[in-house]
Amino acid sequence: MRILQIIDSLETGGAERMAVNYANKLAEKIEFSGLIATRKEGLLLRQIAPAVSYLFLNKRLVIDFKAIFLLRNYVVKNSVTIIHAHSSSFFIAMLLKLTLPKIKIIWHDHYGISQDLSQRKNWSLKFGSFFFTGIVSVNSALKEWARSYLLCSNVIYLSNFIESSSREDEDLALKGIEGKRIICVANLRPQKNHKLLIDVARIIKKNYPEWTFHLFGKDFEDDYSKEIKHSIEHLNLKEQVFFYGSTNTISSSLKQCDIGILTSRSEGLPLAILEYGLYNLAVVATDVGEISKVIISGTDGVIVESNNLNEFVDAIEKLIRDEKYREELSLKLKNKIEKFYSGDYIISQYLSWMVQ
Repeated sequence: MRILQIIDSLETGGAERMAVNYANKLAEKIEFSGLIATRKEGLLLRQIAPAVSYLFLNKRLVIDFKAIFLLRNYVVKNSVTIIHAHSSSFFIAMLLKLTLPKIKIIWHDHYGISQDLSQRKNWSLKFGSFFFTGIVSVNSALKEWARSYLLCSNVIYLSNFIESSSREDEDLALKGIEGKRIICVANLRPQKNHKLLIDVARIIKKNYPEWTFHLFGKDFEDDYSKEIKHSIEHLNLKEQVFFYGSTNTISSSLKQCDIGILTSRSEGLPLAILEYGLYNLAVVATDVGEISKVIISGTDGVIVESNNLNEFVDAIEKLIRDEKYREELSLKLKNKIEKFYSGDYIISQYLSWMVQ
């Protein structure tokens, strides 16, 4: 097989990271694995494995003929047979197919607001799906949505997967006290509900002032970001809550923490949960998306009701008080992630589906 991943950017979002993960892992398994970023590069450029063929299109317009022909030349030159288009990059893949009808398109749906899919309407995607050979959905709700709404019946649910990285640039020394750090990896978007996180931090400060919160994710510098930062300052949490923005040192940071949290109102299957498990953290997360399919509450992590402040605080405080319980949960989750959410496990299912 000769498979090309296409993604709009290489910033540190979930879809972008999965495009890189697929390209890297497939490079170990198939004849040719390529990756194209269409609009923007970013920190993930450094995460691309040497065996992956990479190209940046620098696409500037919705229909950019220069970018389309650059893509076409790349596909022909490398004898690519399958385009694996992530999220909105399906559009340029569809335009390519108009010039190369034999090319197959797999579309990967990473949609993160999957609590109410009845409101999700996208006519260009629906039209484009007529050209798809198959669809990969990151959770079961998206799979059912694709089957009912789109014009391609060959749909598979494949979980996101996580791989430990050996290509980070440098270590980042976190603030706070060793053994008393809580991490949250989530871009500053409203659905990630950092407001709940700030309220949790406020209460934890009163009861366990030595414990600190470490936030990683892209800062869009919008009204939501300003509101979160204002709350941290207004509640006098600047010595308890630290924000590092986007970084290429997540693995190093996770190794320095003890508890991983996610306060989201809506999710698909967040890579953060898999990362927490891989790096041996005890996890507290809200019951949204596919999280409860990864974590069995009380067995290998703790799941709480979305936006329930008291439940979230109680869960963290129990982990803080009981180190043995914390270690038991983290070990069980780590074993599960390594077995069922590894690149080898998911890519084997992906390739089996591709040859059907």
